Amino acid sequence: MRDHVLIVGSGNMGSGIAARSALAGSRTFITNRTVEKARKGRDMAITSMRELVDNELATEEQFSRACEILEARVLDSSVLDQSEFVIEAVYENLELKQQVFQELDDALPPEVIIASNTSGMRITDIAAKTVHKERCLTTHFWFPGHLVPLVEVVMSDWTKYEYAVATKERLASWGKAPVIVKKDCPGHLANRILQAVIREATNIVEMGLASPEDVDTAVKMGMGIRFPIWGPLEHIDAVGLDICTSVQDTVLPVISSLPKANDLMRNLTESGNLGYKTGKGIFDWSKLDMEEKARKRNEFIIYALKKIELPK
Repeated sequence: MRDHVLIVGSGNMGSGIAARSALAGSRTFITNRTVEKARKGRDMAITSMRELVDNELATEEQFSRACEILEARVLDSSVLDQSEFVIEAVYENLELKQQVFQELDDALPPEVIIASNTSGMRITDIAAKTVHKERCLTTHFWFPGHLVPLVEVVMSDWTKYEYAVATKERLASWGKAPVIVKKDCPGHLANRILQAVIREATNIVEMGLASPEDVDTAVKMGMGIRFPIWGPLEHIDAVGLDICTSVQDTVLPVISSLPKANDLMRNLTESGNLGYKTGKGIFDWSKLDMEEKARKRNEFIIYALKKIELPK
C-alpha cells in the first residue's frame, strides 16, 4: 500500500523535512545509504520536532504519533513499494541527483511526484534523464527546514501544473507557506531577491559607504523586521507607485548591477577567508559566537511564527 512520504537523504535538510512530514501525520521514511546514517537523521528529526513542541508550535500528541510513524530505512524496493510522494535531499551534486531521480523514476508509478530539495540547481537538469519528466519538480525548503515556513515549488520545463498545485496543497497541510515558481530559473524565486540584496550589501561595504556591522543592522532593524507581514510589493502599493517610481529612477542608476560576484567577495574567497568555516570572512568569527547567533535566529523565527498568519 502506497501511504508513505519518502525522504531520500537524512542530513540537516532531509531530517527537517521528515520532521514536518511526520508531524503532519504522514507515515514517513527517512533514508540513506546505510541504516546508521538514516537513524542519525531520524534522531535529528526528533530533536527538531521536540523544539517545535517545546515552543508550542506542535502538540505532545502530534510528537508521539510522529515518532511512531517516522521510520529510518535504507532505500530499497520495500520502501519504494510503499511510497506515494518523494522528496530528494541528497548532496548538491548534479550527477548524483540525476542518478537518484533516474532510479526513482524507473521504480515508481508515473503518478508519484518526485521532488528535489535543491537550493540552486535547475530541476530541468536534474530530471533530464527521467522518462516521466512531467511529475518532477523542486521543493526548496529554506533552512532550518523545520522552522522557516517558505517552500519554493519550482516547475521544470516539463512539469504538469496540477502536480505543482497538488504539492503546494500537501506542503500547506504540513504547516508550510509554499509558493509556485512557474519558470525554472537559477535561484528560483526568493534566492534571486536575496542575491540582489547581498550584491548591494557587499557593494556598500566595498565602496566604503558603511561598515559590515552597520549594513547588517540597517537590514535587520529596517526592512527585515517588517518583511514577515509587509512584503516589498505591498510596500509599493502602500507608499504609492508614483513615489516608488521616482525613488527607483534616482537610486537604481547608482546601485550595483554587476553580473558576477564583486571584488570584495572574490578577494576574500581567493585568500581563503570563507567566513565562519575558516574563522574569518566579512567578519572575524574568532570574536563572534555563531552558535549563539543561530540560537537567537531560531528563537526569533519561533516568536514570529506565533505572531504571523501563514498565507491561505
